[in-house]
Amino acid sequence: MQADTFGTVTVRAADARGRADFGWLDSRHTFSFGEYHDAAHMGFRTLRVINEDRVSGGGGFPTHPHRDMEIVSYVLAGAMEHQDSMGNGSTIRPGDVQRMSAGTGVAHSEFNHSPTESVHFFQIWILPERRGLPPGYEQKHFTAADRRNRLRLIGSRDGRDGSVTIHQDVELYAALLDAGQSVRHAITAGRGVWVQVARGGLAVNGVAVKAGDGVAVDGAPALDIRCTDPAEFLVFDLA
Repeated sequence: MQADTFGTVTVRAADARGRADFGWLDSRHTFSFGEYHDAAHMGFRTLRVINEDRVSGGGGFPTHPHRDMEIVSYVLAGAMEHQDSMGNGSTIRPGDVQRMSAGTGVAHSEFNHSPTESVHFFQIWILPERRGLPPGYEQKHFTAADRRNRLRLIGSRDGRDGSVTIHQDVELYAALLDAGQSVRHAITAGRGVWVQVARGGLAVNGVAVKAGDGVAVDGAPALDIRCTDPAEFLVFDLA
């Protein structure tokens, strides 16, 4: 933990995360999930789950229910087929962002139909602004150029700038940074930021982090990110 003019910066190290390995699924849990429980890591503000999942070829999640949660999937590699009880059927690939509002209840399945290629993606759960919302689905694609050396808004409460709509006071950004590049994001007083690193290396408000690490930033006027090794990451700006 670091506390100074950069605010309070707390790293959730990649190798400290929970893990579930079912053969076809290798999942790393940033926060408590399933059979992994850690009272010290139950989420960050309204961000409840970040699972980094790798699904082997031919594997997948059979139909299962959810309710009262905003579920966002961000694909890093491979292709995942989605089916749900709302009648949606789609395939999500790198650059795709999928938002499913579970609301009053929805069932869905996710499968990797490739015989050889695994799927690597983030499964993200955000607490909704209220319970009992109507179930909903949305999917958008953001090119590499959209995210190159900038913070690209991919999810927000109002769906602005072509982002998916998340029913919570959150701004979700994605970025691909080249080595030596940097980005800055102003933080409104009272809000906190979580950075999740997918690939490469960064310095987040002066703290070095690597792939799989998560970083909580509180009490800082801004988020300063410098790339030390070509990187892909997500930024959550949360009330």
